[in-house]
Amino acid sequence: MREGVKWTNLSRRQIARQLKALGTPASKNVVSQLLHDHGYRRRKAQKKHTMGAHRDRNAQFEKIAQLKQEYLCAGNPVISIDTKKKEMLGNFYRDGVTDALEPTLVNDHDFPSCSDGKVIPHGIYDLGRNEAALHLNTSHDTTELACESLELWWREQGLSHYPGADELLILCDGGGSNSASKYIFKEDLQALANRLNLSIRMAHYPPYCSKYNPIEHRVFPHVTRACQGVPLQSVETAKQYMEKTQTTTGLNVVVRIIDKVFKTGRHYASDFKQTMRIQFDDYLPKWNYTAIPQNE
Repeated sequence: MREGVKWTNLSRRQIARQLKALGTPASKNVVSQLLHDHGYRRRKAQKKHTMGAHRDRNAQFEKIAQLKQEYLCAGNPVISIDTKKKEMLGNFYRDGVTDALEPTLVNDHDFPSCSDGKVIPHGIYDLGRNEAALHLNTSHDTTELACESLELWWREQGLSHYPGADELLILCDGGGSNSASKYIFKEDLQALANRLNLSIRMAHYPPYCSKYNPIEHRVFPHVTRACQGVPLQSVETAKQYMEKTQTTTGLNVVVRIIDKVFKTGRHYASDFKQTMRIQFDDYLPKWNYTAIPQNE
């Protein structure tokens, strides 16, 4: 807690008991009113303190803002990608409430060994159209999954929405399945650019800045709300509830299942660095680069 900030985690009833023991009887309702009168409220901890600040943090944010403006003004697609939290499949408790005639009965323990696996939702958010795609998989969160998810989105949605586009801007974190430091991701990205004949420009957010990735606050919280209070018995059930995601601003979410097993522990080809057509920016190249189709 911050020094000098007064707080208590005692209940109103506990405070009333302590006041009575000190010779000043007061009911819990009186305690509640007194706390309110003195500015005390029920508060949750807020994630505000940045754990680290890279020296190029602000410069990269300015770069991302510039790229977004350029691509959107040119009518080219700008998407934000990330993998949402994995969810256990089975009759397990999930936060939230539902209006029902009877309570939903779930397992009294959430043991992973009793689950039917996990669902991995890889998300893609189209900033220009306020549309999202969620691709569900039950194997592993790998670079191959991220690239197959991107390909599915492009063929099913992107191509029809942006028929004349020959380049794409992707905003994402710097770790996970789209790590800025892993050449296996760059190799898979290069292969994707070749298959789609599309220049794919990457702009990674600096370390400790994942919350600024648009999909994190424009899509994922609403998906969570659409699934609250109900057990995800199967990947089909997860798809059914996630498809109900909506917002007052008109967010549309398309959900598909990628039924494929993705291998872990893959390594990029020994000659990839010599043959790749990844063009790194002169400025902040670790976070900014473009995969150029090799048939150009």
